[in-house]
Amino acid sequence: MMETGKTLFVSLYLVAQVFLSSQQVLRIGGIFETRESELVSMDELAFKFAVTNINRNRTLMPNTTLTYDIQRINLFDGFEASRRACDQLALGVVAVFGPSHSSSVSAVQSICNALEVPHIQTRWKHPSVDNKDTFFINLYPEYTAIARAILDVVTFFKWKKLTVVYEDSTGLMRMQELIKAPAKLSLKIKIRQLTPGNQDARPLLKELKKDKEFFVLFDCSYRMAAELLKQLSSMGMMTEYYHFFFTTLDLFALDLEPYRYSGVNMTGFRLLNTDDPRVAATMDKWALERQQGPKQESGLVDGVMTTDAALMYDAVFMVAVASQRATQMTVSSLQCHRHKPWRFGPRFMNLFKEAQWNGLTGRIVLNKTDGLRRDFDLDIISLKEDGTNRIAVWNSYQGLNLTETNKDKRNNVTDSLANRTLIVTTILENPYVMYKKSDKELSGNDRFEGYCLDLLKELSNILGFTYEVKLVTDGKYGAQNDKGEWNGMVRELIDHIADLAVAPLTITYVREKSIDFSKPFMTLGISILYRKPNGTNPGVFSFLNPLSPDIWMYVLLACTGVSCVLFVIARFTPYEWYNPHPCNPSSTLIENNFTLLNSFWFGVGALMRQGSELMPKALSTRIVGGIWWFFTLIIISSYTANLAAFLTVERMDAPIDSADDLAKQTRIEYGAVRDGSTMTFFKKSKISTYEKMWAFMSSRKNTALVKNNREGITRVLTTDYAMLMESTSIEYISQRNCNLTQIGGLIDSKGYGVGTPIGSPYRDKVTIAILQLQEEGKLHMMKEKWWRGNGCPEEDNKEANALGVENIGGIFIVLAAGLVLSVFVAIGEFIYKARRNADIEECESLTAIMEELGLNLQCCKPTKKTSSPGGGGGGGGGGGAESPCIFCQPPPPGTAHTSST
Repeated sequence: MMETGKTLFVSLYLVAQVFLSSQQVLRIGGIFETRESELVSMDELAFKFAVTNINRNRTLMPNTTLTYDIQRINLFDGFEASRRACDQLALGVVAVFGPSHSSSVSAVQSICNALEVPHIQTRWKHPSVDNKDTFFINLYPEYTAIARAILDVVTFFKWKKLTVVYEDSTGLMRMQELIKAPAKLSLKIKIRQLTPGNQDARPLLKELKKDKEFFVLFDCSYRMAAELLKQLSSMGMMTEYYHFFFTTLDLFALDLEPYRYSGVNMTGFRLLNTDDPRVAATMDKWALERQQGPKQESGLVDGVMTTDAALMYDAVFMVAVASQRATQMTVSSLQCHRHKPWRFGPRFMNLFKEAQWNGLTGRIVLNKTDGLRRDFDLDIISLKEDGTNRIAVWNSYQGLNLTETNKDKRNNVTDSLANRTLIVTTILENPYVMYKKSDKELSGNDRFEGYCLDLLKELSNILGFTYEVKLVTDGKYGAQNDKGEWNGMVRELIDHIADLAVAPLTITYVREKSIDFSKPFMTLGISILYRKPNGTNPGVFSFLNPLSPDIWMYVLLACTGVSCVLFVIARFTPYEWYNPHPCNPSSTLIENNFTLLNSFWFGVGALMRQGSELMPKALSTRIVGGIWWFFTLIIISSYTANLAAFLTVERMDAPIDSADDLAKQTRIEYGAVRDGSTMTFFKKSKISTYEKMWAFMSSRKNTALVKNNREGITRVLTTDYAMLMESTSIEYISQRNCNLTQIGGLIDSKGYGVGTPIGSPYRDKVTIAILQLQEEGKLHMMKEKWWRGNGCPEEDNKEANALGVENIGGIFIVLAAGLVLSVFVAIGEFIYKARRNADIEECESLTAIMEELGLNLQCCKPTKKTSSPGGGGGGGGGGGAESPCIFCQPPPPGTAHTSST
């Protein structure tokens, strides 16, 4: 058995020797710096992890075994680094990795240049001025490309003001494109440096907070970034109003869990292509091994591969790719003191620059001239509540491209406001915000009620936030002084003392430049609040007021016209003529009562509702009388009814009717609330009328401008004062005080909006909620609830108006139609009577009609003589008409007259 076992061992040994003789061994060297807080550097772990994976997977190097030699040195020890590099070159290595610090890198680089061995770096290094590092390769993205990426991101966010905080002088090199930007863009940049060797940045952060620097770019290592995040949180700067941009490529690897729900805007770069399943599988394998390995650096999430580690991993794989293409390449021992370079060094260097690899950090393509990596992709990541998400991709040739992940796919707008407590500033103003009347002592939000409190409640229900209401400290809305400094609620929003301003805060141009507004929840305009005008004393001829002057003139014309028509028709119709001597049937004279004077008397008597002794007999004259009586009935009834209104309703006489009236006089003083939007409107207006009004108000600031609306209302009621204020407030006040009213229309048009600090993420969500309330009609219902008062009797505010043609003009048309009808009836009566007389006398009708018409024009006329059938008396055969009696006197004695039977 002993011999059998020995034989088996010898056989396995021989097989192993045969296998090793067929394999080529390739050695690489790594020089890594360690810190006091770590046993093994992250670069060394990634270096070993890559070699192990290459040897396990024989597809990349089927006939080559990759080995390594690792040397550890202290930080900043350049002499030790060069000595260890010489030791590795003596062993025979195809490439040297590391170290990372600049002083040590220069020492190792000079040795590699002399012996023509590739020196591979995975950290940022400024290129040499003389550019003689021909055997230098760096997989870290080229610094000018990073500078352009930073500028593109700042331009994408449209920042107008930015503070750059850098850790060391190399940061200024990486920021050179951004520092040049103000010459091309409207961008203000402040540059600050962290205290070298001191990780306590709180004094600097305190200054940034005091100066209201809300957009800050940090150029520092991920170790310093982890400390900055903790200090920012302790300073209370982890809020939605700040936007921090970190240039480190390891932002994704930091522990950001405590800041996910703070609302802070945090942006950074990411080089690792974590969306690739192959990359994700490698990183998971790395994390699994790291959980059982040495302790990682502070601030990193356990098991997460950093960018430097990923670059080191990709660099080792690049050596394997280049070695795969190299044939008949031998590695010899190199001595630093002999200065004899590696024979295959230039060839291997060219193969390395030509190699391409899809690594953990994306597609790796090196520049063949200087060995730098210029073609790469950077993910722009941002901190969200669900973690870090990619919002854009920056390519070194194509620039910035937005990705689909930048779109907010959440339908619920309340996600970012849920479980947040917002500070709301407001101001006491009826009926927007008022103290609630209660027998119990109230505290917190229960102290207040009003329209704005109802609006806040509805917004809270929709968006899911809670709120704390606080009254503005100085009791002002917000205006700028001569130095450009704000006060009131606007100031509290600028200083981030409050998150929202829910009050009757007017959206204006100057305010919009300093704070943000939601869509208006109420539209209004400036108008004039003034006392109701006093009633005027009735005049001596006020009895004429019920009818307009036109109607009085038309009534007089109608009376005159009807009298004339009645006179003519009474003359024309034969049925208005009668015997003035009824006791003397033999009289040959007949008369007509409707003389011109009697006709006027008949019309006036009917108009005065007294009548007269004259009564029409003919149908035509009766039509005239009837239609006139109807006309006078309507006129007198209308006059009487409107006279009662004029006697019971007091006529108002306002001294001013518009803003123009105010501007033209100085007797009535007028003004507005000091430091309010109304005052600002007149102060900034370029319209001549409003400029004149502002000159008047500014010249009397102590008396014209009031502290608040309550003071202004008191002055309007007690003195001769007009107050310029919002129409909604006037509407509310006039509903509760009937002695006040609105004068004139709206001077301008504006709206009330919810104010937020500039850049606040709440504005858009509040706007959406307000639009929802508007469409549901809740804004209108809330306004009706708080504006509806006891009201004032509307009739008390109305004046009686004189009746005009548009009111009773129809009766004149009826009167005209009646007169026309009477004329036609009179003509018919005349023709009928004339024809009848002509038939009796057997004469021509036309001759009889003309004769009768001539007689009717006289004031009196004789009757016609007719012979009796028996031939009897009076004068010979046939009769003839007597000559007319023009003056209506009795006929001369001796004249024979006969009356017609």
